[in-house]
Amino acid sequence: MKKYMLSSLSALALTAVAAHAETVNILMEAVPDTTYIQQLLPEFEEATGIDVNLEVVNYAEMHTKLVPQLVSNSGSYSAIVVDFYWVGEFFKAGWMQPLDDRIAADGFDTSVYVPAMMDLVGQVEGTTYMLPFYNYAMGLLYRTDLLEDEANKTAYMDAFGTELKKPETWDEYLQQVKFFTKDGSYGVVNQGLRPDPIAMEWSNYLFAKGGEFIDDGWHATFNSPEGVAALEDYITNLNDYGPVGAASFSFDEAFNVFSQGQAYSYITYNFFRAAVDDASGSAIVGKGEIMGVPGQTPEEGGSLNGAWGWAIPKSSPNPDAAWEFLKWVESPEIAKKRALLGGSATRLDVFDDAEVIAKYPQTTALKELLLGSHNFPTFTYTPQFVEVLGRELSLAVSGEKSAQEALDAAAAEFDELAIKDGRQE
Repeated sequence: MKKYMLSSLSALALTAVAAHAETVNILMEAVPDTTYIQQLLPEFEEATGIDVNLEVVNYAEMHTKLVPQLVSNSGSYSAIVVDFYWVGEFFKAGWMQPLDDRIAADGFDTSVYVPAMMDLVGQVEGTTYMLPFYNYAMGLLYRTDLLEDEANKTAYMDAFGTELKKPETWDEYLQQVKFFTKDGSYGVVNQGLRPDPIAMEWSNYLFAKGGEFIDDGWHATFNSPEGVAALEDYITNLNDYGPVGAASFSFDEAFNVFSQGQAYSYITYNFFRAAVDDASGSAIVGKGEIMGVPGQTPEEGGSLNGAWGWAIPKSSPNPDAAWEFLKWVESPEIAKKRALLGGSATRLDVFDDAEVIAKYPQTTALKELLLGSHNFPTFTYTPQFVEVLGRELSLAVSGEKSAQEALDAAAAEFDELAIKDGRQE
């Protein structure tokens, strides 16, 4: 009887433990950074006893799956990842929990994040709603072997009277694009597909020309002379110095042209840098590097920022467990481990880590890229604006509108959206 009672008590104890065990459910995109977290999850589960279930889907499915859970009083997702496209919408709808009290109570240091990251997927109107997860800022991929070739150096000096080297300004880069369009090779390959690929890529041209999307009062300014010149540069590069069909390329098709050695340069998401040295899909291993998109002077940068952030939704069934996971996944130790696996960092201490730099020498260039990056307008209607901008840029590329006409039309619709969102007086 005593043995039976002890056995029964043990069973009850195990049942009680099981009843109190928590599961953190998170919807995530099928990208490499998600895979790296999956590899490290056993460490969190062993340390906390909290199970983590990652539901991994393609980007196109995420918003549709998230919204019904976010509007519910009690959703099924404990934590969420938020693309910068959605930050304004999620904030306006009140779907994210403020994190400042939790950050203060646990002494979690947010000062280590790249400032542009915190501005994009961290704080909104002075309150912290997210912890930056991974960055997908854009940069300039270029062929180092072409710059170092002695024949190219001589020909460039003869043509322009200057040294052939990594471009320091936007005008110098455009000159190189023209120079390297020869002998069946292209100076550049663009991702001209509408709406998102062309809108994101052209944003770098805008910033490189010294333009901005909006002024302090949220009035559109991207149809300025700088914006028009940026679009004219884009049209010239795509039509005159790139491959036929680039107007319909997404980033994968464009990268394939670059990685097969057919183009000198490509402005794209920084995570493609690692793919340059992947021999299974690249013919230019060891011959490509990344830098921030050059601006009007060597001190200026033209790169577009991009990032995802971790958040706890108001509808989270277990926000305390979700915060335990966020603290762990964004801790210095785990952030470094993710970076060593190949993840896209957002913390300055990770970018400065000697072990990370030793394994990935491009880390220093990526840090500089991020520190000089510019943010896209984030408000309730960011996705709608991307549709508008992509449509008008494509009409300019095809010659159906002039650069000025296309940008004026996009600016007018942007202002309507900004007024609707209460951004303009």
